[in-house]
Amino acid sequence: MAGRAPTRSLADIAEAAAQVFTEHGYRETGISDVAKALGLSHGALYTYVQSKEALLYVALAWSIEPDLLDGLETPVRLSSEDEIVALARRWTDAEGLPKLAAALTRRRVPSAREEFGEIVDELYTFIETNRDVLALVAQCARELPEMFQFWFVQRRRGHFEALSGYLTKRIRSGHLREVPDVATAARFIAETVAWFAWHRLGDPDSAMLTDEHCRTTVHHLLTSAFLGES
Repeated sequence: MAGRAPTRSLADIAEAAAQVFTEHGYRETGISDVAKALGLSHGALYTYVQSKEALLYVALAWSIEPDLLDGLETPVRLSSEDEIVALARRWTDAEGLPKLAAALTRRRVPSAREEFGEIVDELYTFIETNRDVLALVAQCARELPEMFQFWFVQRRRGHFEALSGYLTKRIRSGHLREVPDVATAARFIAETVAWFAWHRLGDPDSAMLTDEHCRTTVHHLLTSAFLGES
């Protein structure tokens, strides 16, 4: 008597898909790759998702918040890439960087050191908390035109521009040190935070660096660089 085909939950499917998409990207990942990772047949996976686009959608939903899968009917169907972009947009709108946004409109600065430190910490927390989602989005957005436009052109570049605007404002008011180029300085802050909060985890020679030591050291060094020692 033949054994029963293995079954999985939609969350299992989404988790495996997130891992495969993050490792191989959208173009190189096929339905069969995710099915193989789960020990399912190629056809069995179609009882959960109708297409590769739908597979990416559930992978992104699981990465953002697993409970988002609860309201989905299987097989999950998608009409276009727009639905993936809309999900990513809702996530970034909900997360945001409110301290940076507030600093851009603030006229009086009680403590530039505290304000700058809060912005660095907010960015660190955002990247540290969402690094799995960021890895998935960044990997797949390179190969999906609408996702590329949303993530790299609108959101990511928008964060750099907001940070540049903040630096320009506080340098002009005398609260922060002059820098050779503001856009490069903003990128320096963002990439320093991103490496320690996220990318260092892919470096086999950085296992000895703890989350807490990285967070406090990044805060200390960036604050010292832009404001001097307290």
